[in-house]
Amino acid sequence: MTKNLLVELGLEEIPAYIVTPAMNQLRDRMANFLTDNRLAFESIDVFSTPRRLAVRVCGLAEEQTDLTEDFKGPAKKIALDADGNFTKAAEGFVRGKGLTTADIEFREIKGEEYVYVTKHEQGKPAKEVLAGIPEVLKSMTFPVSMNWASNTFSYIRPVHTLTVLLGDEALEMDFLDISSGRISRGHRFLGKETEIVSADSYEADLRAQFVITDPAERQNMIVKQIKTIEDKHNVTVEIDQNLLTEVLNLVEYPTAFMGSFDAKYLEVPEEVLVTSMKNHQRYFVVRDKAGRLLPNFISVRNGNDQYIDNVIKGNEKVLVARLEDGEFFWREDQKLQIADLVERLKAVTFHEKIGSLYEHMVRTATISSCLADQAGLSEEEKTALARAAAIYKFDLLTGMVGEFDELQGIMGEKYALLAGETPAVAVAIREHYLPNSAEGDLPQTKVGAVLALADKLDTILSFFSVGLIPSGSNDPYALRRATQGVVRILEAFGWNIAIDELIERLYALEHDSLVYAHQLEVLDFFRARVEKMMDKDIPKDIVNAVLNSSHFVVSDMLEVAHILAEKAKTPDFKPAVESLARVFNLAEKAEEGVDVDSALFENAQEKDLAERIEQIVAVTDLRAIIDQLFALQPVIDAFFDHTMVMVEDIAVKNNRLALLAALTNKAQEIAQFNQINTK
Repeated sequence: MTKNLLVELGLEEIPAYIVTPAMNQLRDRMANFLTDNRLAFESIDVFSTPRRLAVRVCGLAEEQTDLTEDFKGPAKKIALDADGNFTKAAEGFVRGKGLTTADIEFREIKGEEYVYVTKHEQGKPAKEVLAGIPEVLKSMTFPVSMNWASNTFSYIRPVHTLTVLLGDEALEMDFLDISSGRISRGHRFLGKETEIVSADSYEADLRAQFVITDPAERQNMIVKQIKTIEDKHNVTVEIDQNLLTEVLNLVEYPTAFMGSFDAKYLEVPEEVLVTSMKNHQRYFVVRDKAGRLLPNFISVRNGNDQYIDNVIKGNEKVLVARLEDGEFFWREDQKLQIADLVERLKAVTFHEKIGSLYEHMVRTATISSCLADQAGLSEEEKTALARAAAIYKFDLLTGMVGEFDELQGIMGEKYALLAGETPAVAVAIREHYLPNSAEGDLPQTKVGAVLALADKLDTILSFFSVGLIPSGSNDPYALRRATQGVVRILEAFGWNIAIDELIERLYALEHDSLVYAHQLEVLDFFRARVEKMMDKDIPKDIVNAVLNSSHFVVSDMLEVAHILAEKAKTPDFKPAVESLARVFNLAEKAEEGVDVDSALFENAQEKDLAERIEQIVAVTDLRAIIDQLFALQPVIDAFFDHTMVMVEDIAVKNNRLALLAALTNKAQEIAQFNQINTK
């Protein structure tokens, strides 16, 4: 017979961004604990609010499954002495397994006998195993933690209650000086402490105390309440999923309501209003059916609808204070001059080891100019790029960005347009921050994309040059994100810019403010980002072979990896790769500077291989190149069948090695084929 197990940890309010990951972590750790301890179960339900993390294990077995294990010991000749008695080696072996020499049997393996013992372990009752639950709770990790009272153990927040019920039976255990029972806490203001009758009554018992323990249920309540407001007022509410998740992790009993603000604030740029509502107040934005912003907002109260009018007035008052700030900065910033702000950037530190923001901009402008031709920019676009690169950080010194740092770049675009800059320049100022996350939006204009590339490239090279290189998971300056941004932009725009050649050119540039260093480390860093972009189902050896190719063009590398992964499923893949790998291995012995001389060919197979290599050189389509390389398999095999490469005649030997090197050089643009595993 099975039972359901409830484990609830009651805490002080957990930061909203931690609630869901912590809930899922508890589920996973509990599942691993039960599996490791051979306690079978059917499923695990998860619950969370700002003040609790809980799981309900459904269909938990009454006891562990029995365990039978065989252990191999020393050989018989070691286990027995000359008189046939067990040696200390044999006695020590069985003692370590909790058995005696009477349990020993001998089994023959490949003609020799060995000691074997079989250990049977009777399954323990579930309640005995579940005594380890406090260790499961202690094993949880969090991005932030704290100590409280006299505890030396750090945890996400102070613990108040521990509820552990097996069916309707409360199990006794201690965690951080808290004794378990069946008591849980209701809503901080509307509820009270209550007894949980059983694992199955958990949700109902706490709902009576104004706590909705199921986050999915709370989310549905919020969405339905917002939809009701939409229908009542004929409006549209933007339900941003990230904001919704944050809000539901801030409340235990949600009640959505609509507030308003003076329509005069709609004269302030929409981005300022939306940022004030969503990012600072966690309000949902309200629009009319045509998509125009309305002077309203939706918020979610942690409680019921009693005295809701007072709650609405309080929220309106707080929001108006933020909007007043936005309106003030919008008005005052328009009095500033871009040239003056750029000049002031000379006194703003980019990093104490690197220099000022102005110096960063100057280096970025140089890199932008270097990239312009390769990106195929027109003369008009080059002019816009040069202007944008000269001023693009000016908005960091505006009052609006100082107050709302999420608007950097966005306000730069708006202020640039007000100052008479061209749309191309203004858009590039906004787009140079993109992508601002691993999967964030990319620039849409070529000018913005090149400026984004240049800004990120100088950031990466500058920090690497002064030794601030990410290690492990430590990346305080988000250099991995910047590198990923460079790689994604190059791939999205289809710019065939080889990263190794690009980095080589950038390191050759001269800057008055900084000398770039650690070039090899930068290249390895980029390879790691390209690897992250490759699909997870591409075999690791193919990924490595492509990453170590001589052709470091991101879009080409991604395409090659896909093509090779497809071909790996075909019957001609193994023989073709093995033939190419043989060429690669021998070509390593070729001397540099030796050209292929057809006059030194001694058989038709050499001539045939040389002609086929020339045909490959003339092809630019990647799939066609790979197809031709694979089609060379019988030609390569015929060459080796009829040709001894390492002959005594030095000239002939070097000529044959040069021929193989010529093929290797072309094939190496695709992948390092001798790194692909065909076994």
